[in-house]
Amino acid sequence: MDEQLRWMDATGQADLVRSGQISPAELLAEARDRIREINPAVNAVIAELDGTSMDNASPDSDGARAEERPGDVPFPGVPFLVKDLALEIAGTPFSEGSRWLAGNISRHDQELARRFRRAGLKILGKTNTCEFGLSPHCEPVLHGATHNPWDLALSTSGSSGGSAAAVAAGIIPMAHGNDLGASLRYPAAWCGVFGLKPTRGRVPLGPEYGDVAGGLAAEFALTRTVRDAATLLDAVAGPAPGDPYWAPPQPRPYAAEALTPPGRLRIAATATPNRGQTVHPEYLRAFNATVDLLGRLGHDVEEGRPEPLDRAGHRAIRAVYASAAAWIEGYWTRRTGRGPEAGELEPYTDVLFGRGRKVSAGDYLQGMEELQRFSRRMAGFFQTYDLWLTPTVGWPPLQLGTLTATPEDPLHGEREAGTFLMFDAEYANITGNPAMSVPLYADSAGLPVGMSFLAGFGAEATLFRLAAQLEQASPWAGRRPAVAER
Repeated sequence: MDEQLRWMDATGQADLVRSGQISPAELLAEARDRIREINPAVNAVIAELDGTSMDNASPDSDGARAEERPGDVPFPGVPFLVKDLALEIAGTPFSEGSRWLAGNISRHDQELARRFRRAGLKILGKTNTCEFGLSPHCEPVLHGATHNPWDLALSTSGSSGGSAAAVAAGIIPMAHGNDLGASLRYPAAWCGVFGLKPTRGRVPLGPEYGDVAGGLAAEFALTRTVRDAATLLDAVAGPAPGDPYWAPPQPRPYAAEALTPPGRLRIAATATPNRGQTVHPEYLRAFNATVDLLGRLGHDVEEGRPEPLDRAGHRAIRAVYASAAAWIEGYWTRRTGRGPEAGELEPYTDVLFGRGRKVSAGDYLQGMEELQRFSRRMAGFFQTYDLWLTPTVGWPPLQLGTLTATPEDPLHGEREAGTFLMFDAEYANITGNPAMSVPLYADSAGLPVGMSFLAGFGAEATLFRLAAQLEQASPWAGRRPAVAER
């Protein structure tokens, strides 16, 4: 049963609990055993929690009641992990990957943590992330690098690399992540799992946060299967009172959408980067195979792309991201009562904070206006097409250490990231549109290759319908990474 459970998705584990074939306590024990056996190799989990419904919950949580009614919740007793970034759980360690915050303990629950527990999930640990989620890797100095389960010498990408690695390695079936610039989708692509970034406002950011970088940030999860993602989004979606953004209401459960044929979709597709980078030949082959598969499934696919960000748009996104860095520094300075001391920040973070101090409020607001103009143009694109397809990234996983900075060269990782970040994944964050990375193929070395689909605002249903169709046509859940032998 242990090996069977390791690769079973969350829906399957929940069905075992409901049928009485296994208890929540047994599920939790199995997951803890897997952390002990597998995590030393991948370093995905950086803190273990008690895992019971109430021991790490604030008084207003109804986790215990969810535990007592397994027939009424989607994931009774299913083990779950939370990324150590943005999503707080009262009484638990919360460092956001930074030595500046080492030893910090959360004082409250975020609404999403409460919703995870109300769905029956047992939160048993925190996953690794880069410092403040600011880099496309998962190699913080504080906790050490997370290793890609497919090849332990390789990066997971980031910043949700710890969660992606935990799911890919079979530690748990799904884990929380968040996405300010494709931080769910990049690690999904390199770790071979399903990564969905929901529509802006679909999942709440409160009570601590309302508007992170002008609405660019989104919370959700990485999963092994499409049905898990659909069912989980059903459980956690919906605004909380006072939220600044509200996504269009969903007419039907997403779990039902994942069982519904997508019909004939109009898909624009390109594997040509905007900035002249070189796409790996095996990624081009995977892209072409995806186009062929979509055609065989009855969809209309043609070469096309939305109008790219122009020079003003690139200035705008730099201003907004720099403002986000300034916000992070100011937020934690106020919260901790002190600024970072010498040696507490990694070199790249220090540079980003410095950039942030140079951006004015006017720069930020002008940048947001420019990005909103871009979003209106993108909305017009989705009047013609249902989806935009690209490779999620353009290159296989890089060696660990390639994307990290040094005191002598703090921008080293930023430059190296351009070798694989080439398909404008940040468009989903700028517009608020939903997007997904689907692990459709593997390269000749057996490493996963993800394909990205961007949909119109509020159109998660379209993504789930297509993802389920692709999952059936080109299954991925049965693939096992190198660390599977442990």
